[in-house]
Amino acid sequence: MSLVLDSSITLAWVYSDETTPAVRQVFDRLSQGGAWVPGHWRLEVANVLEMNVRRKRHTASFRDATLADLAQLLIEIDGETDLHAWGATLDLAVRYGLALCDAAYLELALRRNLPLATLDEDLCRAARKEKVTLLGGGIV
Repeated sequence: MSLVLDSSITLAWVYSDETTPAVRQVFDRLSQGGAWVPGHWRLEVANVLEMNVRRKRHTASFRDATLADLAQLLIEIDGETDLHAWGATLDLAVRYGLALCDAAYLELALRRNLPLATLDEDLCRAARKEKVTLLGGGIV
């Protein structure tokens, strides 16, 4: 696996009006080497897609097709995310004022020594301070 993928960049790829060349580069890299995600990634992505069905941004058919497409990608769910929730992840969340769910992406990138693909500005700031290579919105 070549990177840690967060939900912000996943959703920017899903919605063509939010896709940038940097987002496309992340998904090109993902298609070549795969990605790691924390256990809650599927919940975050599905939740945004469902909320946008309710807001009438797209249909349930779009949501379902998108989830089916994402399921085909070489994305590995990290089985250890919850083991670090009350330790390293909490420490990162406190240190940088992150939500625990966001800190989990940073913890995973640090633990696996991989670049982090995110568009979240707070997460980018924290990753830079931790000297994690950024992809997507925070390319260094």
